[in-house]
Amino acid sequence: MTVTSCKMLSRGTPRSCLPPPTSPSKKNQPWRKDNDFKGYLDSVKVNLLTPCEDYPYQDMDEHYEIKIDSPDAPREGTIISQSIWGILRGLETFSQLLVPDASAFNVNSTQIMDFPRFAFRWVLRNSCSFKIYDDQSFPYVSDAFPDLSNMGSYSPSHVYRAKDVSAVVEYARLRGIRVLPEFDTPGHTESWGPGQPGLLTPCYKGSSPDGTFGPIDPSKDNNYDFLQTLFTEVTGRFPDHYIHLGGDEVNFSCWKSNPNITDFMAKINITGDYSKLEQVYITKLVDIVSNLPTKNGYLVWQEVFDNGVEIANDTIVHVWKYENVPVAWKHELNQVTSAGYKTVLSSCWYLNYISYGVDWHKYYECDPQDFHGTDSQKQLVMGGETCMWGEYVDRTNLISRTWPRASVVAEKLWSSSEHTNSTSEATPRLEEHRCRLLARGYDVEPLWPSFCSADVY
Repeated sequence: MTVTSCKMLSRGTPRSCLPPPTSPSKKNQPWRKDNDFKGYLDSVKVNLLTPCEDYPYQDMDEHYEIKIDSPDAPREGTIISQSIWGILRGLETFSQLLVPDASAFNVNSTQIMDFPRFAFRWVLRNSCSFKIYDDQSFPYVSDAFPDLSNMGSYSPSHVYRAKDVSAVVEYARLRGIRVLPEFDTPGHTESWGPGQPGLLTPCYKGSSPDGTFGPIDPSKDNNYDFLQTLFTEVTGRFPDHYIHLGGDEVNFSCWKSNPNITDFMAKINITGDYSKLEQVYITKLVDIVSNLPTKNGYLVWQEVFDNGVEIANDTIVHVWKYENVPVAWKHELNQVTSAGYKTVLSSCWYLNYISYGVDWHKYYECDPQDFHGTDSQKQLVMGGETCMWGEYVDRTNLISRTWPRASVVAEKLWSSSEHTNSTSEATPRLEEHRCRLLARGYDVEPLWPSFCSADVY
């Protein structure tokens, strides 16, 4: 069967697939004589059963159905979904059913009913998708606090202005992709200090400041006023319900050295307990974010939970440590979910690690529900996130290093566990997809010694 191209509205709403104006007539095309050929498929209907939604969101309906030459509709093609997001997923699957030959695309008679195993399937990229800053640079341009980027970014050109954020969000929206920013505090905030004097804690050597600074000073009320204004702006620019609040790798040594912090802790009866001090900060931050006009949900890194910080019941705990110790991250998942918290796993999907040879098996063999826990605990696992940290990755190698290995994680998080437990069965699928990405113009790495017909100059 031969399939012609589809057209999309500018806002991403599919129209029925129609033959292009230059498509040759069937009368001028030869009919094959073998038993496999059943005819030409002139169009594929797209059947969206509900009105379009503006933005993708957590637990959106991504279910879709594809019918090509089905018994109830012979020699017809249809993609059906209750949502625009399911239609987008169905269109991508349909594109992967097409097999090009010399003059057309071939497709088998097919019936597919598909939906994701996990709603949370993410790729993390520093300052791209979207851990938006770190100690070294603050590229987010705030209208309320312009000095944060003026004094904290690498340069005036290494920034994300409001129009840049809007462009990223819109690009993602048209593809049914959510953009969730991370504003990690109270640590990882060294780049904030120059643009917001008084925000960070001065570190002391003996009885005098030593000129360095530590995490955000949790003892100052005006710092919470600053955070409320900043997060009001941020949540207005990023439409997703969730925001990542970080909370990882908070170094207590600077807090311990500062006499003002010591006095503050004495006043609130937590002397010497710096996990409690962290809890004071996190509790106030969560209260700020949850009471913004946008009523955002939030994620925190696992250290917040590990340090015994009392967090709200609806907090999502992001498990990321012990990437090479499965027993440890599985224990962490058990601890988090037994406490009743929802969770997301990243520990086993750090794609930025460089290795020689076939390394994707370890990613494929990781399952976010493979830990000792009850069924109700495992239902608290929302999915996972594959990470491409940027210390040694920039625009020159981002695509090649991320793909197609991220596709391994994508299949694990989309498909059912019983169909994703064999690396040998996944191997031909992954090889085919790598060649497909090359044919689409992406310079993606080989996963083993191999050759794709698209890789011919």
